[in-house]
Amino acid sequence: MLDRYITEVNPMKNAIDIKQAAHELIDQLPTGATWEQAVYSLQVRQDVEAGLADSEAERVMTSSELRRSMGINQE
Repeated sequence: MLDRYITEVNPMKNAIDIKQAAHELIDQLPTGATWEQAVYSLQVRQDVEAGLADSEAERVMTSSELRRSMGINQE
């Protein structure tokens, strides 16, 4: 399911882009979709875009670095 979002995601530049993307996501929901499904779709889109922006800005770390920073033993 996320593969579709990842390939379609482009960084949003302004409110018009966000509004258009929201319309497209809502239009893709099945007939009878719930508010929860609509909000979930929008949240997934926002989360993926934030992750891609972090990756492009090199604000990432390996899972080993994360565990080490949290003091979790690597076994």
